[in-house]
Amino acid sequence: MPLLTPPLISPHPGRTPLVDQTGIAPDESLPLSQRLLGRIRDVPDFPQEGIVFKDITPLLADPGAFSDLVDALADLAVRQGATAVAGLEARGFILAAPVALKAGLGFVPVRKAGKLPGPTLAQSYALEYGTAEIEVQRDAFAPGSRVLVVDDVLATGGTLEASIRLIRDAGAQVVAVGLLMELGFLGGRDRLHPTLDGVPMEAVITL
Repeated sequence: MPLLTPPLISPHPGRTPLVDQTGIAPDESLPLSQRLLGRIRDVPDFPQEGIVFKDITPLLADPGAFSDLVDALADLAVRQGATAVAGLEARGFILAAPVALKAGLGFVPVRKAGKLPGPTLAQSYALEYGTAEIEVQRDAFAPGSRVLVVDDVLATGGTLEASIRLIRDAGAQVVAVGLLMELGFLGGRDRLHPTLDGVPMEAVITL
C-alpha cells in the first residue's frame, strides 16, 4: 500500500507552497534569489536545438514565490519613485501588471508591431537575422511619467534596449529596470550600459 505524504503547511496564510525540481518545498530562510531559482525549470533544446529555455511557469504556479517576486519588483518601483510600470511582451506582461497593482501604479504594455490600436510610436531593433519592431501607444504616458520597465529575463538585451529608447521617445523618463533573471554570461548588461546612462537595473536572480 503506498505511503501518503502529509500536506505541506504554508508559512503564508492562503498560500500553498509547491515543491521544486528536487521534490522539496523551498526553505523560507533562504535568500529570495535561491528560493525563486528553485522554481525555474531548465528545458533543453527549446525552442530550438542548443538553447536551454528558462521556464518560469512553475514559479508562476506557486502563489508564495510569485507574490514574493512581485513584492521585490514593486519595492524597486517605490524606491525609485516610479509613476508607471511598463512590461515587455510577452512574459514581461505577466510580471509587470501585478507589480503595477502592488505599487499602486498604472501598467503600460510594450507590444510587438501591429498589436496596439490607435496611434503608436515604434522602435526597431536587430535580430540575428533581420529586424523586429515594438510599439507603445502615443498617449500611453502622461507628461513627466517616471517608468519602471519590467521583464522576465535579460539575455542579449536587444528588446530591452529598444524598449528604453521607445519609452523615452514617448516623453517618459525610465527610472529603473526590474528583472526576474539576468543571464550575465550573454553580455546584456554591457550592451545596455550606454543606453541606461546611470539608470539602475536590478535582477532578483543573476546567473
